[in-house]
Amino acid sequence: MHIGIDAHAIGARQGGNETYISNLIGALAEIDSENRYTLYFSKSEAAREWRGRFPNFHVRLLPPPTPFVRVPVALALELRVRPVDVLHVQFTAPPFCPVPVVATIHDLAFEHLPETFTRRGRAQLRLTVRTTARRAVRIATVSEFSRRDLINTYGLAPEKVVVTANGVGTEFSTASNGDHDPSHIRNHYGIKRDYLIAVGSLQPRKNLIRLLWAYDQFREKFPDGPQLLIVGRRLWLAGEIFSEIRKRIWAGDVICTGFVPLDHLATLYRGSLALVYPSLFEGFGLPPLEAMACGVPVITSTTSSLPEVVGDAALLVNPYDEAEIMKALVRITTDTELRKTLRARGLERVKHFTWRSSAERTLALYRESCGL
Repeated sequence: MHIGIDAHAIGARQGGNETYISNLIGALAEIDSENRYTLYFSKSEAAREWRGRFPNFHVRLLPPPTPFVRVPVALALELRVRPVDVLHVQFTAPPFCPVPVVATIHDLAFEHLPETFTRRGRAQLRLTVRTTARRAVRIATVSEFSRRDLINTYGLAPEKVVVTANGVGTEFSTASNGDHDPSHIRNHYGIKRDYLIAVGSLQPRKNLIRLLWAYDQFREKFPDGPQLLIVGRRLWLAGEIFSEIRKRIWAGDVICTGFVPLDHLATLYRGSLALVYPSLFEGFGLPPLEAMACGVPVITSTTSSLPEVVGDAALLVNPYDEAEIMKALVRITTDTELRKTLRARGLERVKHFTWRSSAERTLALYRESCGL
């Protein structure tokens, strides 16, 4: 088979989408030396870094990087000039794709929480993702929750949608491997004492406003409580988050780092008291597993896929109830035994999720799409 993979997310600092596709490609390279792959990049620096990395993987750079041209024009033209047997995309395929498509659709948050997207963003996603879902030969998704949601929301045949759960990168572990001095990392990001960490792009779906309200109530009870580190790049509708922080007397104890590299992120996880991840809607939610792999207890939501992913290894809260989030912050910071229990359960939980397993299931979808 000749398999094409849209890798434009690599180098674009796209959070989960970039983590997913880069780890999947790496795992495919480990298990498959027979088939030929072409990776389609939009960032020249990323293309250079990946070119020649694996002998049966070839890199193509497709200008321009703007999505309105890249997918419907540049990628479609590339596939007509240099066809492959199957194309793998995330969310959106070219509208007139000349080859079979396997599409990974992580979640349908834009369908269920449209208010957490810009008007333009949700309109574009509703159009392109619906079309891709109906035309794709197979759809990969990352949890049973998302699988059921795709089937029910878009009326898809159940056999068309397959779970290929995410894994956890090897950089996330309890051992630092000597890559970075933790004290240097703490100084670099302005961390002065114990801290809680929240990881995810700054956008409404991540529910950071309610987390800040809960943190405000928490600090009223514990004036000398831990700092709050918010890790993630600023996306749409993020201004309210910064406005909320500026209102508070503890504003100096909230650190917004922006995007951080993976090796820094692993060190920041390991140094934290707990990950707080009260997201409103996730197809999977990588940060809870990443934190667990680093030996860090987790607070996360009772909604969407998150209970499925974390099992009994996290403290679950109603993400719409800031008082409940606040009580969880109190428990996680004051109950040493709870932290030890969650740490042990988390380290066991992450063993169920590997990128190798995801790659094996995805490779099976490629074969099915080619009738093999």
